[in-house]
Amino acid sequence: MSTYRRLLAFLRPHSGRFAGNIVSNIVAAALDGAAFLLLIPFLNTLFKQPEPIPKDLGWLTDVLTSVVGSLMNPVDPMASLGGVILIIVAIIALKNAFIWLGGQFGASLQERITRDLRDAVFRHMQRLPLGWFSRTKTGQVMSRILSDTEQAKAVLAEVATRSIQNLAQVAVTIVVLVRMSPNLALISLVIAPIITAVLQPILRKLRRGHRVLRNEYGEITSVLQEVVSGVRLVKSFGGEPYEDRRFTGASGAYTRGMVRITRLALLSGPITEVLGTTVAVGVLWIGARAVFTQAPGALDGGTLITFMVMLMRLLPPLKQLSQAPTVATQSLAAAERLFEVLDEPTEAQSDKGTRDVTELRDAITFHDVAFAYDGGERVLDGITFTGRKGEIVAFVGSSGAGKSTLVDLIPRFIAPTAGRITLDGVDTAEIRLASLRALTGIVSQDTVLFNDTVRANIAYGAAERFSQAQVEAAAHAANAHAFIAELPQGYDTVLGERGTRLSGGQRQRIAIARALLVDPPVLILDEATSALDTENERLVQEAIERLLAGRTVFVIAHRLSTITHASQIIVLDRGRIVERGTHADLLARGGTYSRLHALQNTPQGSAAVAAEDEMPA
Repeated sequence: MSTYRRLLAFLRPHSGRFAGNIVSNIVAAALDGAAFLLLIPFLNTLFKQPEPIPKDLGWLTDVLTSVVGSLMNPVDPMASLGGVILIIVAIIALKNAFIWLGGQFGASLQERITRDLRDAVFRHMQRLPLGWFSRTKTGQVMSRILSDTEQAKAVLAEVATRSIQNLAQVAVTIVVLVRMSPNLALISLVIAPIITAVLQPILRKLRRGHRVLRNEYGEITSVLQEVVSGVRLVKSFGGEPYEDRRFTGASGAYTRGMVRITRLALLSGPITEVLGTTVAVGVLWIGARAVFTQAPGALDGGTLITFMVMLMRLLPPLKQLSQAPTVATQSLAAAERLFEVLDEPTEAQSDKGTRDVTELRDAITFHDVAFAYDGGERVLDGITFTGRKGEIVAFVGSSGAGKSTLVDLIPRFIAPTAGRITLDGVDTAEIRLASLRALTGIVSQDTVLFNDTVRANIAYGAAERFSQAQVEAAAHAANAHAFIAELPQGYDTVLGERGTRLSGGQRQRIAIARALLVDPPVLILDEATSALDTENERLVQEAIERLLAGRTVFVIAHRLSTITHASQIIVLDRGRIVERGTHADLLARGGTYSRLHALQNTPQGSAAVAAEDEMPA
């Protein structure tokens, strides 16, 4: 399906506004043509022609006679001119009223279609699998949703307003010109196919260039987003000169592309005007010879002047119509990038699950599971273990061992490359994704809070399901109620972007309250408390202990002292299980776990753990 047709699908819900725009522009064009027709009796009266209204214009003669015939007074030419002028002014005023009305319909249509397009891309983007986000830069995502939708609006602007208005004006003008002089009109209309043929190679180059340009704009956005979000790191490592080079490099590439594109785009206007003026001058020469010969049926002076005025009036809309493909080309390149996102299959579209689950009755089991990103080297291989209901299963290993990838397999953020995962004996691939994720709660090391109220953050995504008392009870259990009550508006306090108004420990307790509120039977906990001060660590640890009670928990462990009570500890190294057992068993074995434990009980080891807490698991 072409990009044009896909964009038009967004037009259908607003067909009433589209129809209003078309009707308004057609009426305005008809009134415009009528106003110029009145020039014929005006000029013929001025030039003292014996018949101000020519009789050889066919139905146009009837129109002119009915509109101004009664006003034409051979005895008093000034009175005739005055009447014609008043009618012209009235028609022009009415024409502009319809132009304004058509513009209102068009502007409303553009903005609503742009809104629908932006909303559709955002809704679809949210439902894409995590793999899409991992291979697409954040800046590119933002560019597509914000910038590309604005660019796509331009093609709608051309179709819905200017092009329709210009087409209506061209059509009305051509009809009148043909009626006035078929031969001169035929010569005049040669311009359209010539302009189209000349501009086609330029338009093809513009389409390719604008597509490249949108990607380069996305690169600028990516660098900007990374610098703003990582400004502390940039400043602490003196990375400003490096980021300057990255940004100016991306900005320079975009500028060079824009200059190339603009150089091509600006050719369409001059080409159209030069060709149009050449044809108009030729028409004037031929028409003037016909007037001077005074042959039977030849044009009179007033008709020729009106013909030339209308022909010159034909050039601006033709010029704009010739430039419309240039604008549309840029917009279509942006629209194609949007449709690339919309064509990506969502998780729901890829979900083959048909079964619903409401609880974990027995266990979650990994059966010889392997995983590789995009067909590359396996980051997990031969993973087999069982986490029974009510157990705490802890994963230990150095950064990059595969801990985070492993737990991402449980709620099917990613799917195994080989092997299978079962929940109470049912392959999780057979369970509907929404049903599986409803069983799972996550408290991440990187606490995510939104620029919203405390209550909205705790009851995230389901505020209508929970009462204020339930939210407060969850906050109490997470040791968060006391500091929330001290905030300026309590639970109605807006936390700022990423919860910047709170400390690290407070943000973690909000996240724990969020998990406690939904009460999931399965919990994934990316445990990270070593970066907190003693008091915050104690409060967070107490909240975590309440959170773990009665649940099946999978813990990514950074500090081994926090998992001594785990039902089983699984030690990973380069994506494989190298040890498993309880804390006491693994210490007695004297293997990898024992060495890690010994290392963490030294000052150097504690510092290393603190550093690892800041890194992805």
